[in-house]
Amino acid sequence: MKRLEILYEDANIIIVNKPEGLLTTGYNGSHTKTAVSILEQILRKTGKYSAKYKPLCVHRLDRETSGVMMFATNERAQKIIMDNWHKMVTSRKYRALAENNSRKPIAPQGVIEYPLAYNAYNIAYVPKDPNACKDLVRAKTNYKVICSGKRFTLFELELDTGRKNQIRAHLAFMGYPLAGDRNYRARTDVLNRLGLHAVSLEFDHPFTHEHLKFEVNEPEEWKSFCGGEKKTQFDKNSKSR
Repeated sequence: MKRLEILYEDANIIIVNKPEGLLTTGYNGSHTKTAVSILEQILRKTGKYSAKYKPLCVHRLDRETSGVMMFATNERAQKIIMDNWHKMVTSRKYRALAENNSRKPIAPQGVIEYPLAYNAYNIAYVPKDPNACKDLVRAKTNYKVICSGKRFTLFELELDTGRKNQIRAHLAFMGYPLAGDRNYRARTDVLNRLGLHAVSLEFDHPFTHEHLKFEVNEPEEWKSFCGGEKKTQFDKNSKSR
């Protein structure tokens, strides 16, 4: 696993580049390393950690997703950020490497707007008959195609709504499941990880009101898969990540 990288730090927020395979935060009974626990270790080593200065979640990235994310450093900042998240954050962009499993080509750019439902395992999906489902949530994803080959397409996506698994469910429904995404019937695992990366986070600082943008590009190799490389089938004996 790659190291968690701090991109920015001040009295109220910390911006990091989270590697794939790392939970944002833990859960009861869990002793695994998380982005929060690693940040806490870093702050302790540098003598900055205290009850009034510690990493606190304001949003999350899935374990399999890498990229730019924000933490608050105190409870006051956490509350202000969470209460004003949709006002202060002006843009969150993702890059996704997806399989071309659709029989119909997708437009170079557009909007995917289908409501989501969640199964017993809390995995999102687009129901074929929305009227037959309860507890549907609105979900809207803006996308554009960065490059496309015979087997894979690289997308840039921006969310109007931040639902759990939104990008994965929407692209899979359109016939473009993310590479490495077993939950959405991907056929390949060419990256040895999920093909989803939070490439940028742009926002107005909740205290200084300065407009800030942080960007970490997806691995360069992702673009090479738009050139029609051979598929790598899942190893039947491999464990799900």
